[in-house]
Amino acid sequence: MSDQSGRQARKPFLYVVVCAAGVARDVDRLFVAAQDAGWGVGVIATPQGLGFLDAAAVEERTGYPVRSAWRSPGDPRPLPDPDAIVVAPATFNTINKWAAGISDTLALGILCEAYGLGVPTVVLPAVSSALAVHPAYVESLRRLRGMGVLVCTGTPHTPKSGDTAPFPWEDALALLSPELSSRT
Repeated sequence: MSDQSGRQARKPFLYVVVCAAGVARDVDRLFVAAQDAGWGVGVIATPQGLGFLDAAAVEERTGYPVRSAWRSPGDPRPLPDPDAIVVAPATFNTINKWAAGISDTLALGILCEAYGLGVPTVVLPAVSSALAVHPAYVESLRRLRGMGVLVCTGTPHTPKSGDTAPFPWEDALALLSPELSSRT
């Protein structure tokens, strides 16, 4: 695809931030759907989330390395800048730290910076029903919404019940569509 000047147009690029939740093993459903919709995809994992991924398979599918740690000064940037970000599955810990502005991992640093850069961001929480009623979590979601983050509000799972309900991977791209349409 070329733009009006004849240059090759860059396809939109999506960062998928993956946290340490059992459903993370199925995150390929999200980035395959994104690729099918014309997105380039890069995966950023929290340090604990990295253990929930088959990094080699993700890298083969996306063509990019899975990132989990900051790069050294002078190292090349391994991913293009994001046009949008999806945090899925998002844990209680990540949601609360992100809303508080804590940037102690690469994933949180990217999320905190995205607000200032105006990058459209969607979050799909994977939080137990017991944690979902915690006042800090409720306040964190309120704060993220106030920052313009699009929050997919599914039904929390029951603690220790396993992943019985399907995770709403497809909702992430659906939430992004109107946001991205309004920017063109």
